[in-house]
Amino acid sequence: MQNTQLAYRYLKYLLHSNTKYGVHPPFLFNLVTKVFEDRTEYPAYQIIEQLKTVLLKDDQKITVTDYGAGSRIDSGNERMISNITRHTSKPAKYGRLLFRLVRYLHPENIIELGTSMGLSTAYMALGHPQAKVYTIEGCPNISQIAQLNFHKLNLKNIDLITGTFEDQIPGLLEKIGKTQFVFIDGNHRKKPTLHYFEQCLESSVNDTCLVFDDIHWSKEMESAWKEIKYNRKVTLSVDLFFMGLVFMKKELTKQDFVIRF
Repeated sequence: MQNTQLAYRYLKYLLHSNTKYGVHPPFLFNLVTKVFEDRTEYPAYQIIEQLKTVLLKDDQKITVTDYGAGSRIDSGNERMISNITRHTSKPAKYGRLLFRLVRYLHPENIIELGTSMGLSTAYMALGHPQAKVYTIEGCPNISQIAQLNFHKLNLKNIDLITGTFEDQIPGLLEKIGKTQFVFIDGNHRKKPTLHYFEQCLESSVNDTCLVFDDIHWSKEMESAWKEIKYNRKVTLSVDLFFMGLVFMKKELTKQDFVIRF
């Protein structure tokens, strides 16, 4: 039933989405042409995706602590690394998008809520090596594997924090002072998602970009996305179906776009 509903939402998205030819703000037009449509095969892609191939063959079982909305596939606490990778890691298309986004926007700091195996983290860390990436993972066992993956990729600009979002976000935001790029990929429920958004919004600046994963994952997430994009501080929202982006640029007239990606 869930897959049928998702397919219906995706069909609606296709019917209402625009290409770059339906985009008017120069900032968004440049984002579409220079980021969304960039087909360059960056060397980082192959490095990360080779690691993912290895993880997809890893049948080691670990005990998982899940603080979010749970998995639609695995209901138990004992899960194989291969299954965790398969069901929680972003498709390469979207990992590559994160790489290009941070490469284009050049944020000084990046926050990720939901590390999992660390593949999305790696895309962002390699997209802008001069940035400091702070990523929070609730499950200690998954956190250990992610840290090992960062070591395998020789990534030095990542600070992996183990703990719940509720416990760790306030201290992290106080530490960095301002949020510039945030990828929210955990706890796919409305109330927590809006809470994380509001926390990050308080320390946002004019160039802040917030990225939300799975905005059409459920009616609850669609409702959260609707509230997020209509927030008075958000001047530009971009719906890519599996991801949503919002910007706070004061020089932009408030607009919401659905872009085919």
